[in-house]
Amino acid sequence: MRCLNKEKIMRPTIDADTLRSKIRDKSVRVLDIRKEEDYKQNHIPSAVNLPLANLLADDSPEKVLQFVQSFGIDDETPVVIYDDTFGALASRVAWTLQYIVHENVSLLDITFGTWKKMGLETSTEKLSFDKKNHSLKPRPEILATVDYLGSAKEKGAVLVDNRERLNFLENHIPGAINIPYRMLASTDNILRPKEELKRLIQNRNISPDAEVITYCGSVGTLSGLGYYALKSIGMENVKLYVRSFKEWKALEKPIERQNDANYWDLSAE
Repeated sequence: MRCLNKEKIMRPTIDADTLRSKIRDKSVRVLDIRKEEDYKQNHIPSAVNLPLANLLADDSPEKVLQFVQSFGIDDETPVVIYDDTFGALASRVAWTLQYIVHENVSLLDITFGTWKKMGLETSTEKLSFDKKNHSLKPRPEILATVDYLGSAKEKGAVLVDNRERLNFLENHIPGAINIPYRMLASTDNILRPKEELKRLIQNRNISPDAEVITYCGSVGTLSGLGYYALKSIGMENVKLYVRSFKEWKALEKPIERQNDANYWDLSAE
């Protein structure tokens, strides 16, 4: 079993002041996963650009490893990822890096838009870094496949659907619980305070030690945010069904529909 030095592992999210300090110390690699044209206009100082579309074009472990090494990231490099889309896109990239065994990853707890509104410094400089070596050992324990879902449900795993309420009501994986991604965020941060998230989970009758599998519509962005929301409150046994409902439906797996449900029933509050 792989041993992790917990002292070196960053928390799921990091605040702006802490990131600014790490940038000044040159002790972090920052990834901006917005579109290239947005990155060129301005970005957080020292950030390098990895558009999500580039990663999704081929998110095999080997290809992701090439990206990581080209940004000068080795096994020990702390990485912080941000977007301008309420953290969902950044979450997908963060999860992908952690899947290929880069543990030291955090999400910036605000979007780039909020960073600018706060008057924090930006840059237009495009940086490059010397390539570094990075090991590759995928972590199957954080990935759920369509084949895994069947056995996991039989063992009591909890399925969480992070799509909008209406999408969930129309059709979803049987037995899934709906926690729309919008319920995970606060006004200023990509995730609500921990105590609020804990209450959200408790009100859905999800045990803190349960195995939880998150999914969304297609590529694991909204459910990536759901994944990190659960990790942020200390839940250990969390997996991402990264191919999500798009794959489930394409394979003609069983689907549930809630015709009698109230759209406005957000009882997790």
